[in-house]
Amino acid sequence: VSAGNGCGHTLLTPHSGTLSSKNYPGTYPNHTMCCWRLQAPPGTSLLLAFGDVDLEPSEHCAHSSLLLADPQTGTAYGPYCRNSVPSAPLLVTNSSTVTVLFNSTSHRSGRGLLVSYATSQHPGMGAASPGMQRHPWDVSDPPFTMCFSVYCPAGCKDIHGDIWGNPSQGYRDTSVLCKAAVHAGVIADELGGQVTLSREKGITLYESAFANGLRSKRGSLSEKRLVFHKVCCLLSPACDDMLEVVTFNASSWWHEVDVLGQDRAWVAERAALSTTGHSWAAEPGAKAAWLELDLGTRRNVTGIITKGSSEQHDYYVTSYHVSSSRDGKNWRPYRGSSGQEDKVFEGNADSQGEVSNAFIPPIVARYIR
Repeated sequence: VSAGNGCGHTLLTPHSGTLSSKNYPGTYPNHTMCCWRLQAPPGTSLLLAFGDVDLEPSEHCAHSSLLLADPQTGTAYGPYCRNSVPSAPLLVTNSSTVTVLFNSTSHRSGRGLLVSYATSQHPGMGAASPGMQRHPWDVSDPPFTMCFSVYCPAGCKDIHGDIWGNPSQGYRDTSVLCKAAVHAGVIADELGGQVTLSREKGITLYESAFANGLRSKRGSLSEKRLVFHKVCCLLSPACDDMLEVVTFNASSWWHEVDVLGQDRAWVAERAALSTTGHSWAAEPGAKAAWLELDLGTRRNVTGIITKGSSEQHDYYVTSYHVSSSRDGKNWRPYRGSSGQEDKVFEGNADSQGEVSNAFIPPIVARYIR
């Protein structure tokens, strides 16, 4: 729970989350406050990582401050500001409830604060390396061992910082790690989660890509790169294989007659990603159009890739819902990790590029619509 006019980007879940002051990393406003109440499940304790605490210095941090209170034990931490920073980048509490209070008076400088938290069920948070402990979003500075695992809190997607690369190539090691993990589709931003990755030899050029609501940047050579590993890939190397579609079906299809009077059918079978020439298109003016894929048997579906058709017509799908069925009759809408409402996937912005979206959790079904 958060309240106040000084709250910035905030995403709080029972197991992890991210919070920041208003305008972060720009200068926070004068005369604002925000109070966050963090509540973990009973029997667990909260771990807080101070990503950035840059509040204008003052005596006893009287003008701008960050204060943490543990109501269960009566313990207080802080106040913190630029001349009184936390003694350690990771605070391990003995409580499942912590109140975080930020306030400001008149000031001229300061980025504000960025704090993340997880529960004692996720001890890997920020423990992969000294650099991760110092700053849980950035892995550019320290040398890593070849492989490591770290817990990324919920709410990484919209924090400040860039990512370079894509899921197939990997990411430049100057990328914001947890943000790259969301882009790669190994965690959902709404929940966070454990990520496993390796630090490997860099490549000459990292191509940009749009995936899971994030656009990465195109970047040149780096000494090292980050490669994410899905758990299933450690057990079965084939888990990222493209699934074979036995039959395509659609609500309708466009029967085009071109300027020369020749027929061209934009039928459902042309929806396969590798198809050359024109794609599938619904009948013009059709409402609630759908495309249905029969996988032949029940399969584990971890994501979807979409691309437009530039064959004479600049066609592409900008957003879509997904439903699944085990028998082709009873359909279940996909609601994602939050489970509250049908998830709307962000699709393509042009007919040229591919856009990927991950299913977290995966869909287990024979039919996808």
